[in-house]
Amino acid sequence: MSKSENTNSALPILFLVVMIDMIGFGIIIPFLTYFIEDLATIEGVVSLGFWVGLMMLVYSAAQFLFSPFWGSLSDRIGRRPVILTGLVGNTVFFTVFGLSNSLLMALAARFLAGAFNANIAVAKAYIGDVSDASNLAKRMGLIGASFGVGFTIGPFIGGEFSEPAAKWELFQNTIFDTNPYLLPCVIASLLSTVSFIFAMYRLPESHPIDKRSGELSLNPIGLIRNMFVDLRRVASMPKLGRLITISVMFSYGFTIMHAVFVIFTEFDLNFTEAENGRVFAIIGLNGLLIQGVLIGKLTKRYGSQKLMVFGTLLCGLGLTLIPHVSHSYVWATMFLVVILISTGNGLFQPSFAAILAQRTRESGQEMGVVMGAQESASAFARILGPLTGGVVWDLTVNQTGWISMATAFHLCGLMMLVALLLELGMNKAEPESE
Repeated sequence: MSKSENTNSALPILFLVVMIDMIGFGIIIPFLTYFIEDLATIEGVVSLGFWVGLMMLVYSAAQFLFSPFWGSLSDRIGRRPVILTGLVGNTVFFTVFGLSNSLLMALAARFLAGAFNANIAVAKAYIGDVSDASNLAKRMGLIGASFGVGFTIGPFIGGEFSEPAAKWELFQNTIFDTNPYLLPCVIASLLSTVSFIFAMYRLPESHPIDKRSGELSLNPIGLIRNMFVDLRRVASMPKLGRLITISVMFSYGFTIMHAVFVIFTEFDLNFTEAENGRVFAIIGLNGLLIQGVLIGKLTKRYGSQKLMVFGTLLCGLGLTLIPHVSHSYVWATMFLVVILISTGNGLFQPSFAAILAQRTRESGQEMGVVMGAQESASAFARILGPLTGGVVWDLTVNQTGWISMATAFHLCGLMMLVALLLELGMNKAEPESE
């Protein structure tokens, strides 16, 4: 099989892998608040916002800790085995989460799922291996589109298939009756299994043996130390440090919203799990349109740097407006808000990834190390984001005036403003990939 044929067969598999990763992240969003309420009621816990934020935090904490490990491991043994390992972990821990009967069990399942889902950086490094300046942005857009599909399917599955025994007689008096959020998790596990089978037979290796690094240390303390060394080294590079900071600010602002959006819609708009899933499905579908169809043409016309700036502006505006949707025209105004958010995110993600990959190549750095460092930095922001959102919600939900339940969303907008100012201060990039 030629290199071109290998690449053509690999890209759809990578699409599946990243899509499954995003399903794992997004599937809990529509029902997480309700799930935590059920478990917290049993255990007498009252800090709902804190526990919702904590449940999302541990997933990103695991990604933060393990992303450099998977990135470095893929530089040494190849991308393919690392990607396959992640899919096996997905299959197991999605289902374990659905079976959780305590807050601690759910936390452990989410942590382990995040650890095995920390290989998105490896998928991006794979794209960097098989792409050149003429197609890098377009292929990064494919990865971005898989985010959109996963973020559509995940919340949709999570919302529509929650509490199946209350909807369909088939599931009454079964394990899905006593575990009302198990079915969407099982569906996600099955999708991961299908992705694994395809990857096993159709995903070629992209990182040749003669380009691989030396020995790998499995000392956990050493790995954590090396992770921070890699982060400091990448962050100190003139062309890469500002990009890493932009990624952190954008991820921080975006994931503050993840922790409080469903709490807000339940508390203020009386949305159900299914209605929340449909909102996120709209976000995902629009993101798919932007990243899967339009990003190549838009990049050719405007360039990645302008699209990154415009995307940050739109996303920040949409996040800030969430708590101001009209109660009289809920779905109309919510639709406009989520279109702003998803369009902004859809422009930002592939544009940022293309710029980072391009500047990594220009700097002569290892793609796996840089992508792993960037994913770890973003994951660290995703650790702070949900916890910040949950705590701010608990402190402000019953307040009025400048400090209110809208405060967490205004904080999202502030983080996007910081990212925007950093982007505007960047030097004009060299001619960009399409």
